[in-house]
Amino acid sequence: MFIQTEATPNPATLKFIPGKPVLPGSTRDYRSASEAGESPLASKLFGIKGVSGVFLGHDFVTVTRRDAEWQQLKPAVLGAIMDHYLAGAPVLAGAATANTAVDEEFFDEDAGETVKTIKDLLDSRVRPAVAQDGGDITFKGFKDGVVYLTMKGSCAGCPSSTATLKHGIENLLRHFVPTVQEVRQV
Repeated sequence: MFIQTEATPNPATLKFIPGKPVLPGSTRDYRSASEAGESPLASKLFGIKGVSGVFLGHDFVTVTRRDAEWQQLKPAVLGAIMDHYLAGAPVLAGAATANTAVDEEFFDEDAGETVKTIKDLLDSRVRPAVAQDGGDITFKGFKDGVVYLTMKGSCAGCPSSTATLKHGIENLLRHFVPTVQEVRQV
């Protein structure tokens, strides 16, 4: 098994691509070992000293480091991912399924078509680009012209995430959806 690695715009994260599906159609973002109980893979990664975050994407795993250097941490992470896949262990255990992590969304009933357009734009134009950088972005809500989004994986805490939101995503949404006035991170 060969696992590729890619740098991300966030220097504290590294993207690992095992060449196999991780969570098709869904993502999970764990910020602590206690949150990762549903995932044997994430739990194993949190067992490595220096790991402070694990993001499971469609076909990649993004790991965030705390106070370790990648030259020491990377071999341990590669070994844990390889061992997990070679053992044939599931990415999510027990009753956890890839579609159970649906957060509550908020928006006015009369904004349904606008929200559908916003979600379509996010899914078709934004999420693929963000996934290439080892993260994800999800719609949280729309109220009074403000779109609320959640940044996950390498995008959470990334120095350039504010610029991505304000200059990239906000401009895109304002262009296609005139009622959008602002984009904010939740």
